[in-house]
Amino acid sequence: MRIVPFLIVFFWISACRTQQPVHSAQVPKSAPISVGAAFTAGYIPLIQNSKVAIVANHTAMVEGQHLVDTLMSLNINVVKVFAPEHGFRGDLPPGEKFESYTDQKTGIPVVSLYGKHAMPTAEDLRDVETVIFDIQDVGARFYTYLTTLYYVMQSCAKYNKELIVLDRPNPNGHYVDGPMLDLDLSSMVGALPIPIVHGCTLGEMAKMIKGENWGETKNLELGVVICANWTHATPYSLPVPPSPNLSSDCAIALYPSLCWFEGTSVSVGRGTANPFTCYGYPKKENFNFTATPVDISGKSINPPHENVLCGFVDLRNECQKFHQINLSYLLDAYSELGNDMFNSPSFFDKLAGSQQLRQQLKNGWSADQIRASWQKGLQDYLSLREKYLLYP
Repeated sequence: MRIVPFLIVFFWISACRTQQPVHSAQVPKSAPISVGAAFTAGYIPLIQNSKVAIVANHTAMVEGQHLVDTLMSLNINVVKVFAPEHGFRGDLPPGEKFESYTDQKTGIPVVSLYGKHAMPTAEDLRDVETVIFDIQDVGARFYTYLTTLYYVMQSCAKYNKELIVLDRPNPNGHYVDGPMLDLDLSSMVGALPIPIVHGCTLGEMAKMIKGENWGETKNLELGVVICANWTHATPYSLPVPPSPNLSSDCAIALYPSLCWFEGTSVSVGRGTANPFTCYGYPKKENFNFTATPVDISGKSINPPHENVLCGFVDLRNECQKFHQINLSYLLDAYSELGNDMFNSPSFFDKLAGSQQLRQQLKNGWSADQIRASWQKGLQDYLSLREKYLLYP
């Protein structure tokens, strides 16, 4: 079974949906958002006689049913599942490596794509003809689901497997910001030459990766099933938390401004009731509340400052729609901690995408000066991004 090239897949699926209007100009503004996975009529005919692997986790849901269950109920031959960070069921804490296993509910083999085995091998894909990717992203370069997509695309291109991306909205898709990645620092938390907030859905990113031939993906047979009734200006509240510590819309909005603290001695609330809606550390001055981070099974293993009382700045009143990364949190912490903040400088640099930001903080740069240093890269990226946008 061979799927037709990307652009034909896209327009054919769009035409197929005209029986139930999909474009914002055709439907009332109140029409509900539909994710790509909901349009089974668009992609089921492409995989009916194929051996299918699913790259998915707990977010691959449509109206309360998981994609794997949907496909099995339609007699699709699902031969295996590839699982990203946090596992197939999304219940593993950040950074925890896991081995491949058999899913108890479905009996389907689950292959880990996190840790040393981050990219599907020839053996993994030996009994596969088509790969379907359906994972909810949050629009930040250091969120590892995007890197998983990139690695899957490389493997599918190398071993001549078709890939269909079932697209989902980007809750941070309304803006683009941050430093560009220096590819010398490429890692699981950043593998593409893009800014921290990239402003694309994973479907759009897949188009960009292929179109720019990143990772030698130019010859990949790629299809993208688009969302309906969503634009980059449309707010989107995630129906399922995408990972254990991003459990609210507020945390998802704050995530691009807080995640680089993961490479410092600053806590972002892991092991407390408020992950990614605060930041703090022991002896923090000018705090809003205190809390003691503790080990929480399935959510935070060995959190920073475990069992130590910390002062935290509460950010839950700052969860309005962001239009740029907020540098004030980073500058505030550095003003109190100085270079002692960088207890893991190499990881901080990987999250930031270069060594430049750490040096700028050491040199006393203001937020405006730091932001000005990003602009050339951002303008070049915005011009590139324009070619691959799928939504008005």
